Amino acid sequence: MFRNAHRPWLSIAVVTAISLCAHSRTSAATVPAAPTSAPNTANPSSTPPADAANVPAAYTAAIKVTGPTTAFHNSVAGRYNYAFGKQSPFLPSNATSANGQFLSPKSFYTAEYCGHCHKEAYHQWRQSVHSNSFRAPWYLKNVNLLIDVKGVQFARHCEGCHNPVALLSGDLSQGMPKQRPFEDEGVTCSTCHSIESTDATGTGSYVMGIPAVLVEENGAPITRAVSDAEILAHLDRHSKAVMRPLYQTAEFCAACHKAAIPATLDDYKFLRAISLYDEWQAASFTKQSPLPFYRKDTVSTCQTCHMPRETLTGDADDPGAKDGKLVSHRWLGGNTLVPQYYNYPEQAEKVVDFLKNGPDGKGVFNVDIFALEKENPASENASAADPIIAPLGLTEFSIKASEALTADVVIQNKGIAHSFIPEQRDFYEAWIDFVVKDPSGKVLAESGFIQPDGKLDPSAHSFTNRLVNIKGELNDLHQIWHNRVLAYNNTIQSGRSQLARYRFRVPKDLNGQFTITATVRYRRFNQHFIDYAMDQAGDKHYPMPVVDMASQTRTLSIGTNSPVAPAADENKEWMRWNNYGIALLDAQQYEASVHAFEQVAALRPDYADAFTNQAIVEISWERYDEAKANLAKALTLLPGDPRALYYRAMVERNASQVEEAITDLRAVLDKYPRSKDALRELGFSLYQKHDYPAARDAYEKLQVVDPDDLAAHYQLAILYRRLGEKDKAAIESAKFADQKDDPTASTYALEYLGKHPEVAAESVVWHTHDLTGDPVKHPDHIVYKYIPGAGL
Repeated sequence: MFRNAHRPWLSIAVVTAISLCAHSRTSAATVPAAPTSAPNTANPSSTPPADAANVPAAYTAAIKVTGPTTAFHNSVAGRYNYAFGKQSPFLPSNATSANGQFLSPKSFYTAEYCGHCHKEAYHQWRQSVHSNSFRAPWYLKNVNLLIDVKGVQFARHCEGCHNPVALLSGDLSQGMPKQRPFEDEGVTCSTCHSIESTDATGTGSYVMGIPAVLVEENGAPITRAVSDAEILAHLDRHSKAVMRPLYQTAEFCAACHKAAIPATLDDYKFLRAISLYDEWQAASFTKQSPLPFYRKDTVSTCQTCHMPRETLTGDADDPGAKDGKLVSHRWLGGNTLVPQYYNYPEQAEKVVDFLKNGPDGKGVFNVDIFALEKENPASENASAADPIIAPLGLTEFSIKASEALTADVVIQNKGIAHSFIPEQRDFYEAWIDFVVKDPSGKVLAESGFIQPDGKLDPSAHSFTNRLVNIKGELNDLHQIWHNRVLAYNNTIQSGRSQLARYRFRVPKDLNGQFTITATVRYRRFNQHFIDYAMDQAGDKHYPMPVVDMASQTRTLSIGTNSPVAPAADENKEWMRWNNYGIALLDAQQYEASVHAFEQVAALRPDYADAFTNQAIVEISWERYDEAKANLAKALTLLPGDPRALYYRAMVERNASQVEEAITDLRAVLDKYPRSKDALRELGFSLYQKHDYPAARDAYEKLQVVDPDDLAAHYQLAILYRRLGEKDKAAIESAKFADQKDDPTASTYALEYLGKHPEVAAESVVWHTHDLTGDPVKHPDHIVYKYIPGAGL
């Protein structure tokens, strides 16, 4: 049987570059071993000469277009498995063709054909994750697992993004031929450049048009073979055939970089899988929401970071370049394994640089060892009432041998327009390596080390989640079709910060100085999954590159520690306190968070957000009077500020001042018409006022921005009924029932956490990694010590 599939919920790799699932054309679940010498796929020997006047004979067959003819469609339809109904031939993917029919694979131009003119774009594409989205062995292994369990028809969920040609040609059905075009092309040129429209539901939510490199004068696609001479004579019509304004928008990327697990895949219910597009919308980079903690002056899309214009160097040539610059077709992201496996050193170097420095060279993370907590305060900066020494580097304090200290490490996601890790964080792997060393470099304590078997220290602070099935067991091989609940989900959203705390003890015989270092480290997969995917057995473990994305070291001394000059790349003091406050807020440490934001206000009394931030914490703390006072201060400093107005509306509505809340929310929407939060809250406020038509309009606008907003489904089901629109009410009610959380699913998570104390510790938002061997309890938090085989 033909073995095909798509990675359980991923996408056309743009942001972190695709990786998982698996769709295979090989027998059973066979996966080719890593090549000992790299296949020369970046420079195929069959590349035709650039000066060919006409389409070379070698490419004529490849572009002999048949188009989506009824005859081809019927030839597929007669033997196709319509597992999800004849009206939905491509489910569980949301993709479709412009006429709803199957498209002949011969209607798609090969990347090699496009590359005979667009040489540099082809060169970059060949090294990208897009071009390897279908053939990578780890992808194949994962999708074959899905096929073995459920059948090839379920692989449509994956291939809609990993190999659109396979999906749209009807290839994903039992009994289809094993050999077909585009096995090694994945997301090829003519798939992206033939898409006519997308929507924000994701999971391949695009409409594929008829592939063409030239259109008629009336705009109709030419589906016959065309010569280079024809294209050169009608470059404007060539551009119309392959370029649309859509391709420069984030909504284009959202078709695949937003995804869900639908009931047609898991036989359960809708589960959200990845939400990069939603995360991008909520980030400061887009200026679609007033709520981020930091503000930016310019708007960035997915393409801004992942497809920047790059200057052509050396003998690189491409007619798509403008003023010597070509839009990058590398789609740099987080996939460090594709360039290693296929031996693309150029791509590898650029991926590492991207992970460390970001697209603007300013870095994606800020690591700040911000504070020390003393259990036995011994300086005026660490009193018994306030044992926090902060900010480190700017504060004098003393240390004694033998005393226990807790380091507060703040990780700021400053340069990514979405979360980290953004996609499959269940088996992608990023973590903090915290290490204490003596003057000779000897490790005194460490959290986040790599074990001899290649696996990560199980109690490391990692940016991951845990997918749990109905048996209360871990879906350790990305079996998303068995998902029921997340045991916990740890990520850093764009513009926010996270706090990791490490307790260690200064050796009693230590003199002089010692260092503490915190490093954010990343590798593509956890060792367990990649060993499975690459068929490693016994003591063999597949090696993966590990990238140190950001790091900070502080040198401490026994005795007095005087202030030191800040490093050139260190945040200013007010921002360090601000990031600390954000991290404390997300850790639900409200009193400490308010205190941190008060320090910001003291350092920058003209900074309106210092007072708004205090109000945000106080609203979470249900101290509305204090929040109201701080919002008044913020609006005095920055009159009409939409961010402060939004939170003032929350305070007003709590005080039953619904009219005032509506006025403020409408003022927010005047400046941020696509603010999902403001639209949602306006709709609810209007509902409270019994203005049902206006409430309906607000929620309908919200659904244009986010078709999956749960509150919109719920409220519209009520509003439509009250307005006599029963059919619409039934649709929204069904969507809400499918997409709401299952209240019984938490029992599976609790069952899993009960068996895995090292994970249970990480699921607590405020916890400390104990490296002393003598855990203690504190009034405001619990310190955990993980002992393999013994629990906590």
